[in-house]
Order: sequence, then C-alpha cells, then structure tokens
Amino acid sequence: MSKPRNFFFFKPSPPPQSSSPFPPSSPPNKTFSDAIIDENIETAHTLITKWNHISTTSNHSQYPYLFTNTEEAKHYLKAVKSLQSAMQYLVAKDSTSKKLIEAQSLMQLAMKNLESEFYRILGENRDRFNSESVSVLSRSSTDRRSSFSDDEYSDEESSSLSAQSVSMTAVADLKAIAECMIFTGYSKECAKIYVIVRKSIVDEALYNLGVEKLSFSQVQKMDWEVLEWKIKTWLNAVKVAVNTLFHGERTLCDYIFESPEKKIADSCFSEICKDGAMMLFSFPENVAKCKKTPEKMFRTLDLYEAISENWHQIESIFSSESNYTIRSQVIASQVRLGETVINMLTDFESAIQKESSKVPVPGGGVHPLTRYVMNYIALLSDYSDAIADIVSDWP
Repeated sequence: MSKPRNFFFFKPSPPPQSSSPFPPSSPPNKTFSDAIIDENIETAHTLITKWNHISTTSNHSQYPYLFTNTEEAKHYLKAVKSLQSAMQYLVAKDSTSKKLIEAQSLMQLAMKNLESEFYRILGENRDRFNSESVSVLSRSSTDRRSSFSDDEYSDEESSSLSAQSVSMTAVADLKAIAECMIFTGYSKECAKIYVIVRKSIVDEALYNLGVEKLSFSQVQKMDWEVLEWKIKTWLNAVKVAVNTLFHGERTLCDYIFESPEKKIADSCFSEICKDGAMMLFSFPENVAKCKKTPEKMFRTLDLYEAISENWHQIESIFSSESNYTIRSQVIASQVRLGETVINMLTDFESAIQKESSKVPVPGGGVHPLTRYVMNYIALLSDYSDAIADIVSDWP
C-alpha cells in the first residue's frame, strides 16, 4: 500500500497596506455605488494631500504651484467635485459615518489650497487685469469657454487676448477655481478674496485718475481757480472710470462668476466699485450746490454734458439692484446741475433787465452790456443740446 502523498498549502502573502485612511474600495458586501464613492474619495485623498504638502513647502522653485500645470489642475478640480458628490451621497446614506467626517476634512484642505491659489493668481496678475484689456472678454456667454473644458480657444481669440495683455490662462484658472468653490459651497470664501484684491486695484486706479473724496463743505470753501481745476480733472477721470475701469471690472466679474442668476457677480462688483463710484459721482452735485456766479455756468454745463454722454453706459454697468444707490446718485447730480443752470440763466436774464445805465457809448459804438450779452450767448450756443434738455421742462 502506497503512502499517501503529502500536499503543501501555501498561504498567500497579504496585499501591501494602503497609506490612505479609507478602507478597501470594494469589499464583497458593498454595492457598486459604494465602490465608486470609495474610489472617488481615494483619488481625492491622493491629489489633495499631495498638493497640500507641496503648498506648505517654502521652496517653490523646486515645487511648482498647482495651476502652473494645467493637466494636474484639471485632475485636482475634478477630484474635488467628485469628493463633493461623494459627501452628498454619504450624507444621505449615513450622516454620522467616519468616512464622511474624513471626507469633510479632505474638502477643507482642498478649499484651503484653492483659496491660496486664487489669491496668488489674482495678485500676480493685478497689472495684467487692467480694465481696458479685460474688456476683450466681453462676448456672448455661449462663446465663453474655460481652459478646463474640452474645447480650446481659437488662435484668433488667443491672439486678440494676447494683444490686449490679458493672461488668458490666469483668467481661465480663476474662473475654474471659482466654479469649483461655488459648486462645493465655498462661494463666500471665494468672493471675499476676490473683492479684497480687486477693490484695492479699483481704488488705486481712481486715485491715480485724481478722484478724491470731497465733502460739500470742502468744495464750497475752494477758490474758483482750484475748483475749476478739480472739475477739469473730474471730466477727464469720468470718461476713463466709466468706459474702462468700471466697464472692465463688470466684465471680469461676470466672466469669472458666470451664472444665470448673476448674484455672486453682482455682489462682488458692487462691493468692489460702490465706494469709488459714489465718490466719483457725488462730486458734480457738490459743485452744483455751491454759490452760483456767471463764470461757473460753462463748467456746470460741462459736468452736465459729461453725465449725459455717459449715462447709458453707467446705467448698463450699474444695472443690478445692488447698485441702485449709485444710479440714484448719478441722477441726483444731473438733476441738481440742471437746476443750477436754470437758476443761473434766470439770474442772467434778471441782471440784464435791471441794467439801467443810460450813459451813451463814445463814438456810437456797441454798448459794453450788449457786447457782454452777445459773447455770453455765443458761448452758450456750444451747449445747445444740453440747454435744450435742461429747459425742456422749465415753465
């Protein structure tokens, strides 16, 4: 009888342990949805922790910023959005699960990284995002595409933007980060960073244009020569402020925070520009309140014309409900200027009627009053459209 054969059973080695804090992605008792969720969290964990480590490394010459690598940034944002979807799934399934708590910690880490990148990109491109160049982005929303979408910018579009000194990559990065932060419920944090950086740029630009905060008391005490110089400065500043500064800022807000409701874009734009706009548009009203003298007529008309010429643009830029006070200030300034012009015309007429001098002019020439009136009316004729608009409702 032969001896039974010896069989040796080898126990397989266990698989290497994962460094992730999350359990294996698809044990037999888990559903397919659970497996997908675990996989999404695993992917997010890998990318988020990787870039959190890099972002805390001081030597950025060795370790690049996240958004210096477009492909890596795409994967990062996709992973963060997938993590958000996974969290929503876990909340519905078990709001007290350990996995949900760990996912929430990951999300906070991801948002910290994105906030840092958002601030960095805004700061590094503050000179490139001048409003004149940003205005190139003003096109229909159907033509707007992020560099994080499947479509790419055409050569013509890229060339145009390059010519206007706009960093299209930076704009697309900001838009992509904003979309991700809004999707994950961090819109307030994103908007706060944006407002802080952009408001400082707008305020600085207005300062460089010579716009300053002046109360009625300050304006009233100015000598006419000083006030006239302030008016000339304002007339030059308002053109740039409306057509370039505010228009460009409106365009940039709408592009980065693009959505059908426009609530975030409107709110950001209002916070960025409101103080500067109110400071700019209150000046004409303060001038109109000052003592009225004949020599002030033409500068008053200059101010009135400037508002009239820019009104449609102002109304369009500050069209949202949050900017109602700005539109109201512009209207108040124009109305007050119109009233001042009417009062000065009335005073001018009254002064002529009260002139009772009967001293004959030597040599039978033109009376000085007649010459003065003719010259004054000739100058007024240059403002015929503005005067016609002002006196149209004058009884």
